[in-house]
Amino acid sequence: MRLQPSENIRAVALVGHGSVGKTTLVESLLAATGAIASRGTVEKGNTVCDFDPIEKQLGHSLQSAVVSLTCADTRIHLLDTPGYPDFAGQAIAALAGADTALIMVSAQTGIELTTERMFNLAGERGLCRMILINKIDADNLDLAALVDDIRERFGKQCLLLDLPAHHAQDVVELLGHDDGESDFASVAAAHRALIDQLIEEDDDLMARYLEDGTDPSPDELHAPFEKALRAGHLIPILFVSAKTGAGVPQLLDALVKLAPNPSEGNPPPFFKTEAGVEEAYAAQPDDALPVLAHVFKVVMDPFIGKLGIFRVHQGTVRKDAQLFAGSGKRPFKVNHLYRLQGKDYVEVDTLVPGDIGAVAKVEEIEFDCVIHDSHALDNVHLKPLAFPQPMQGLAVQTQRKGDEQRLFEILHKLELEDPCFTVERHPGTNETVIRGLGDMHLRAKMLRMQQQFKLELDTSEPQIAYRETILGKAEGHCRHKKQSGGAGQFGEVFLRVEPLERGAGFEFEDVVKGGAIPGVFMQAVEKGVLQALAEGAVAGFPLHDLRVTVFDGKTHAVDGKEVAFVAAARKATLEAVRAAKPIVLEPVVSIEVVAPESAIGDLTGDLASKRGHITGTQPRPMGTVAISGQMPLAELGDYQSRLKSLTGGQGSYSLTFSHYAQVNDDTQAKLASAFKPGNLNDD
Repeated sequence: MRLQPSENIRAVALVGHGSVGKTTLVESLLAATGAIASRGTVEKGNTVCDFDPIEKQLGHSLQSAVVSLTCADTRIHLLDTPGYPDFAGQAIAALAGADTALIMVSAQTGIELTTERMFNLAGERGLCRMILINKIDADNLDLAALVDDIRERFGKQCLLLDLPAHHAQDVVELLGHDDGESDFASVAAAHRALIDQLIEEDDDLMARYLEDGTDPSPDELHAPFEKALRAGHLIPILFVSAKTGAGVPQLLDALVKLAPNPSEGNPPPFFKTEAGVEEAYAAQPDDALPVLAHVFKVVMDPFIGKLGIFRVHQGTVRKDAQLFAGSGKRPFKVNHLYRLQGKDYVEVDTLVPGDIGAVAKVEEIEFDCVIHDSHALDNVHLKPLAFPQPMQGLAVQTQRKGDEQRLFEILHKLELEDPCFTVERHPGTNETVIRGLGDMHLRAKMLRMQQQFKLELDTSEPQIAYRETILGKAEGHCRHKKQSGGAGQFGEVFLRVEPLERGAGFEFEDVVKGGAIPGVFMQAVEKGVLQALAEGAVAGFPLHDLRVTVFDGKTHAVDGKEVAFVAAARKATLEAVRAAKPIVLEPVVSIEVVAPESAIGDLTGDLASKRGHITGTQPRPMGTVAISGQMPLAELGDYQSRLKSLTGGQGSYSLTFSHYAQVNDDTQAKLASAFKPGNLNDD
């Protein structure tokens, strides 16, 4: 296979709400370039990207998929991502593998929740953005109004790059055409607006244009186009029908000629930490430099094992090379190097900057880790993406005795794959709780455990993930002394607790002077503090958002023991917390409900009755409305059935974590009465 230079490589993430046609578009692009013989459909379950049996069963994408195609000597890597909010983790992670975000909008439904969220996230990440309006062949469309809405919501920098023509049977490109017919808007006016925006990016072009009024050629406009894309001064709007193929050639042409290659896009946000100081690290898309690649997806394949999917940012990855994962000191050998084509693994010898590839059966590789071939890059990492916090929970237990260990092994595999799926084990209640971004997310995990792993589970509503914190300052003290013949135990700890801002987490501070507590025991003190914080003081929930400062203590030359300082610190912490006005916090989520306009009164009333706070309503196409608000997660246990009843099955909702808030006095009293705290004097 001929080695592709980085200048001829594009990496494009297709993002947008569910059912906008991302997977169908990939089929059309693959077919148009000869990568596949004919286009599959989601309905028939024969697309390249939705290859998972559960995706075929449910009729929509559950995970991101990678394919590549070649057009005009340019290799284009496409990342097809799921669009429903429950699977946002896969879509967000894909942004780390691309230079360009192709934000897809359905001409029928307009801008939806995930569309707006991914538009903003791609911008925050520094990706070049293009907006693609799909389904232009549908009936009863108002494309002019949709373009106006896009410009109102996303900014005046959203400019037309092409226009549909001949009743959506064709698309006319605007960069090189200043006349012609279109289904709406003026080709000449749209061409003029685009050229004027690009000329502003180049002083020489601007001066020449003002002097003689001559438009620059398309070749002369390439550099200012890339500059405008990088800065977000231009967000092109394109049109396509993935179903009929209208606009597909123009889209391919735009990706080849206008989408940035690895050296033209904004540089990936790498950082290097040395001596505790973090500084920006500039990766160079040069195939001769040391290897630097980033793992943005992990797959636990039932046949091939653990698969790490990565983007090469620097250097050349070669088969049989010795590489390191993160700061690992032991190298791993690249026995097989793959390029992905949906479910198929195409073996290759090399990958260059800009390429997306995979290695299998390397246990050291984890999601978000950096792969490299030089210890000088041990401490380089990519700026982490911001993922929504999984709040929807489900308590699971095996139906058959003896399957418990297998359950934990399977859940661990699922957790490695999905940054928005977590597993909690609660020793107090003996509950295993899986958490995801919504009901659809968790149902998909349950289906996979049942179908792929043949594991049958019972489920129940889990305990709400309450937290505790403190409102005041207080001190605690404990002398742990135990003498029962032979060597004894002795450790004494003085500490204070004080609240931090909500969401700040936990800080541990050692200000002990004069060796009152020897440094060798300070780790044991912190261990005891963490044990106390995990236990809770009011209702048995973990303590957060506080600082614990150890300021004094005593030891014994013979009986000073690690176990004694663990016990003393734990008891001193609980004593201090119980005197510092402890409170219980509950998770509050932001909710967006999309439903028929006729149900708005019932829905807002229902949310208000469950301690919800409505923050806004937004009209949506097709006679629907989006209601946004905030409410305690504890009130959402049966919301799916309530919503179905109130909307006749026509409503949908999505949740994102917002913040923790103090529970009311009645709830705290109820939770506290059910808690049996440990004895401060126990061993």
